[in-house]
Amino acid sequence: MIHTTPIQLRFNDADALGHVNNSVYFNYFDLGKTDYFRALHGHNYYSDPIDIIVAHVEVDFLAPVFLTDNIAVQTEIVKIGNKSMTLQQQVVDTENGSVKCTSKTIMVGFDFEKKTTIAISDKWRIALDNYNSKQI
Repeated sequence: MIHTTPIQLRFNDADALGHVNNSVYFNYFDLGKTDYFRALHGHNYYSDPIDIIVAHVEVDFLAPVFLTDNIAVQTEIVKIGNKSMTLQQQVVDTENGSVKCTSKTIMVGFDFEKKTTIAISDKWRIALDNYNSKQI
């Protein structure tokens, strides 16, 4: 299920052209990801050892965002494989529903001590199942 995080636009998000700079969207996606992970695992999920990392990110900029816009980031895990999961996100205008930017992130299970990839933990699979069942 899609998780939505409202985004507060800041004056310094805008560039000389008067719209949100492309690099700022990554901050928005990170805010959405953090909020989504808290919804999946609870507010103290950072107290557990981190067992995933970002391996790949694709972003498509579809329409500009201006400081007068009201936006949110929608986030969901759309696929979990053995060692990776795919996270899809989009920045949307909350007033008219138009999509301003999309992102696809591949995250992989990772053991920081051994510095190697690992299977996506049951913690992630169970949390996603629990979250989705609450949304129905």
